[in-house]
Amino acid sequence: MNDSFGAGGFNANATGGGAAQENKAEGVLPLTIGQVQESSDSGIQLFGIHYSMITFVAIVRNIDHSSTKITYRLEDHTGQVDAHLWLEEGETMHVPGIVAHMYARVVGSVRHQGGSKAVMIFKIDPVSSPNEVTTHLLEVLNARYKGEEYSKSGSGGGGEMSGASGEKPSASSGGFMETDGNTMGLTGKQLAVYKAIKSHISDIGISRQELQKKFAHINGTEMQSITDYMTQEGIVYTSVDSDHFLCVDS
Repeated sequence: MNDSFGAGGFNANATGGGAAQENKAEGVLPLTIGQVQESSDSGIQLFGIHYSMITFVAIVRNIDHSSTKITYRLEDHTGQVDAHLWLEEGETMHVPGIVAHMYARVVGSVRHQGGSKAVMIFKIDPVSSPNEVTTHLLEVLNARYKGEEYSKSGSGGGGEMSGASGEKPSASSGGFMETDGNTMGLTGKQLAVYKAIKSHISDIGISRQELQKKFAHINGTEMQSITDYMTQEGIVYTSVDSDHFLCVDS
């Protein structure tokens, strides 16, 4: 009954009808390019849970620059996909340091273009270690197993996941988290900064300068460390530049 992708067993169908198909999870879902290409037109799903944000690691095969966007042709062992990074006016001189034939990690969302899939890039970074490629594949598998575990616990007569309380899964780094920052493992200053980012109402997010004004007791180096951590964990992402932040679950 379940349709699964070949790579990592990524499940494309909801496990239940009605309300189950309306479930949405916060966080970033790790997957392969093959899973992107085989996803349904209704969006990315894992055991009935919908995800708006994905991440994958791939090698850059080609780069096409224009005045408004950069298109990367990306490939992993499961397939290829085009990914687009849209540029703001005057941003052409501040493009990511990505070149052909290097590995990169992408965070973005899947879009349908002319009958094919493409990725809209929120963030793209060079991969500095080959270990990250292997680690990503493990995250893909772990996200699948965690999703299956959650699905079974939710439909198996009231059982709960070990270490959880029946909350919707989030696959950022293969784990689970709710929208409340303290359930993401954030504490103290991290949690305060997270709440400030989440509560800020703006299309482009809150700037690093604004965060620094709000938290004068946090020095610049520590603020950089906090925002870097939350970005790497898929809790927040940068928007128009590397100094503006939006929450994934906003």
